[in-house]
Amino acid sequence: MHTRLPTPAGAGPPQRGPVGLRPYALTIAGFDPSAGAGVLADVKTLEANGVYGLGACTALTVQNDVAFERVSWVALDDVQDQIGLLLARFQVEVVKIGLIESLPLLWKLIGWLKAQNPAVLIVWDPVLRATAGYEFHPQPDRALLQRICAELALITPNQPEVRRLWPAASSAMAAAGALSAYCPVLLKGGHASGDLATDVLLTHDARHKLTAPRLPHGEKHGSGCVLSAAIAAQLALGHPLAEACRLGKAYTTQVLASNDTLLGYHYQKQS
Repeated sequence: MHTRLPTPAGAGPPQRGPVGLRPYALTIAGFDPSAGAGVLADVKTLEANGVYGLGACTALTVQNDVAFERVSWVALDDVQDQIGLLLARFQVEVVKIGLIESLPLLWKLIGWLKAQNPAVLIVWDPVLRATAGYEFHPQPDRALLQRICAELALITPNQPEVRRLWPAASSAMAAAGALSAYCPVLLKGGHASGDLATDVLLTHDARHKLTAPRLPHGEKHGSGCVLSAAIAAQLALGHPLAEACRLGKAYTTQVLASNDTLLGYHYQKQS
């Protein structure tokens, strides 16, 4: 496993930026050419939420908003090299991780990030399946998943994802409850039915319901990426977890309501 990187000559100490300017947050995710998901969507989301977004690419995908053809993975050393030069220059307290090649690789990456900054907050959006149906990961190893979750500030699965992560559970909520013994879980409610879309934040000692109207044309490519990045932005701005989730959901609802296509708008045209 990599150790803390030396600061490149002339780089100076990491910068947070002058007082009053935006904090930095880092997304580590795949490259989606449609910009609806992955690192491009994350950086747009971070920017729209008042944070300067830095990005590292884990995968090059051939996809649009309705079709996924293939993925080429970026080697872990190259992912770490992308991040290392950023961390040498910028102070990053919050990291969002999206598409990753495997859980063993994710475990190595998390350990490496913690070696750079033991206090870093990591939000993991467990992308297990593309919207277009492409499967990324086989059934995860439970012991490895437990070790990963113990290092996270938050995991943000939807209902199918949480059932896949914890298949022994009798329901999505039971699976989220099991995972919440290791880290906070935001169980997304987009795959449920009803007039309200309800996400549930579970921590070891509390449960918070976050609701929004279920929109008639609210399905969007990359909505999970947007939500996790928006939460990461709010954490970088200093909000506690429950408030960050509330604000992140409110922002995501705005994007879902922005138009009737599968690609949401992050910046609304001012009238």
